[in-house]
Amino acid sequence: MPDLVTGEDFDDLFRKYRHTAWRLETRTFYGVLHENEPFQRWLVGDDSDIEWFKPWLKMMRAELATGKRMERVRLIDDPPSDYLRWELWGTPYNLGIGEDIRYLPRSHPIVRELPDDDFWVFDSRTVARLEFDEQGSVLGASLSEDPAKVLAAVQARDTAWHHALTFTQYMATRAE
Repeated sequence: MPDLVTGEDFDDLFRKYRHTAWRLETRTFYGVLHENEPFQRWLVGDDSDIEWFKPWLKMMRAELATGKRMERVRLIDDPPSDYLRWELWGTPYNLGIGEDIRYLPRSHPIVRELPDDDFWVFDSRTVARLEFDEQGSVLGASLSEDPAKVLAAVQARDTAWHHALTFTQYMATRAE
């Protein structure tokens, strides 16, 4: 496995990009250590404490205030996994600081054309492919500026973004 970017070095990717950061989220669960306890509390109905989320929101608010864009497409199942329902619960916080998160039903035929990997693409020049262990825990990201990998990521971005629903549109489909 290539050298992985983790911790503060990973956070620096979000401080150093200049224009756009875009992510494809393909998994039904993400094992992120600092999220485990809040997720478990949420599962039993306690969603009162978002302290764990505030560092990300603060960093993103500051970065997005400079004119940068941050966008994501999340593949989502029907019904969503518990973890994806938790992400839906938290999405309004992300939207409130300026992120644009969209949802693409996993059953949509276009999903077959997308990569299976989770990744970020920064400024259409750097791909950060997320790596996971067998339990779904995030190990870090492998970086590449290989033109073929960047082109594939940008094409996946354009495809997914075109077909994805805004949060409001997606939530309206759940109310039917």
